[in-house]
Amino acid sequence: MEEIMNYQEHVDKAIKWFWDALPNLLLAILLLVVGTYIIRVINKLIRKFFAKKDYDPSLETFLQSLISIALKILLFVLVITQLGVQSSSLVAIIGAAGLAVGLALQGSLANFAGGVLILLFKPFKVGDFISAQGVDGTVKEISIFTTKLKTFGNQIAIIPNGQLSNNNIINYNAENSRRDKIDVGIGYDSNIKKAKDILLQICNDNKDIHKDPAPEVYVGELADSSVNLTLRFWADNDTFWKAHFYVMEEIKYRFDAEGIEIPFPQRVVHQMKE
Repeated sequence: MEEIMNYQEHVDKAIKWFWDALPNLLLAILLLVVGTYIIRVINKLIRKFFAKKDYDPSLETFLQSLISIALKILLFVLVITQLGVQSSSLVAIIGAAGLAVGLALQGSLANFAGGVLILLFKPFKVGDFISAQGVDGTVKEISIFTTKLKTFGNQIAIIPNGQLSNNNIINYNAENSRRDKIDVGIGYDSNIKKAKDILLQICNDNKDIHKDPAPEVYVGELADSSVNLTLRFWADNDTFWKAHFYVMEEIKYRFDAEGIEIPFPQRVVHQMKE
C-alpha cells in the first residue's frame, strides 16, 4: 500500500510539474515557430537586398550563411531560456559545449577561418576559373566552410576552405588574357622552317588569337624520334579554349596537307633465328 502511495505521489508531482511548465513550453514552441518564420523572412529580405546591390557574389553568399547561422543560434538561446534555463547556467553550458565542439571540430573552425581569409585577400571570386586541390573548375559558390567548383564535366566539386587558403591556387581569370603553349613534334626529315611558318599562319588566320604580342614558335627539344616545336600565343579568357582547340585541329590538317610528318613512338621487334 505504501508503494502505491509513493507511486501516486510521484505521478501527482509529475502532473503538477507538467501543468506548471506547460505555459513556458507552449511559449517556447510558439517562439520557435515564429522565430523560424522570421528568420526565413529575414533571409529572404537579405537575398533581395544583395540582389539590388552590386556586391561581390562571394561576399553575398558568405554573409547570408553567416547571418542565417547567427540568427538560428540566437533563436536557440531564446527558446532554451524560455524553458526556464537560467542565463548563467546557459552561458556555462554554451561555454563547455563550445570548448568540446571546438576540439571536436577543429577542421571546421579552420575552414571557417579559411573562408574569412578568402574573402579578405580575394585570391579568387565567384565566376573565376581556378585550379586547386587537383580540381579544375569555375567557382560557383563560396560559403562559410566550403567552396563549390563547377567542373568541365558539369559536376560540383566541394573543397574545404581551410585547404584552399593554405595551398596553391591557380586563378586563370586573374588577368583578362592567357598565353597558351602547345608542343608538337615533327620528323627529323621534315622542314623545320616550313613547319614554323605553318604554325604561325594558323595563328594569323584565327581572329581570337592576339596579334600583339605576336605568336612565336621555336625549337624546344631535339628528342629521340622527333624535333619538338613549341608554339606560344595569347588569347582572351572567354575565347581561350576555342582558340586552343582550333590550333590543335588545324595543325593536323595542314601538316598532313604539306607532307610534314608528326612521328609517334614505334617499337621494332626482331625475331632471332635458331
